Amino acid sequence: MSRDFGRDRRLLTPSQFKAVFDSPSAKLPGRNVLLLARRNDLQQSRLGLVIGKKSVKLSVERNRIKRQIRETFRLQQTGLVGWDVVIIARKGLADMDNLELARQFNKFWKRLSRDRSANPED
Repeated sequence: MSRDFGRDRRLLTPSQFKAVFDSPSAKLPGRNVLLLARRNDLQQSRLGLVIGKKSVKLSVERNRIKRQIRETFRLQQTGLVGWDVVIIARKGLADMDNLELARQFNKFWKRLSRDRSANPED
């Protein structure tokens, strides 16, 4: 399996986001962030990010956070096959440094990959 993060690895359309928002299989709250995940019928996982100005004021910070989340996802995606994931940022996320962000999201990916109740095929 490839570890790239191309267009096919992202949620792109409003209908793809809406499907995850309407019926998430897993809901993982974290410090200043919420992860929603839903099973898909694909042989890969897809990621969508919702990081608004109200949550993270500066565009530099929003972009830094997105880069960190994408990188952790890219490295862990082999264990997340078959999930559509949406990350929703909340206030205070910009206060976390890169190491804290990486730790938090690595924990999310590990929890999601072993979530047996939301992953009936394993």
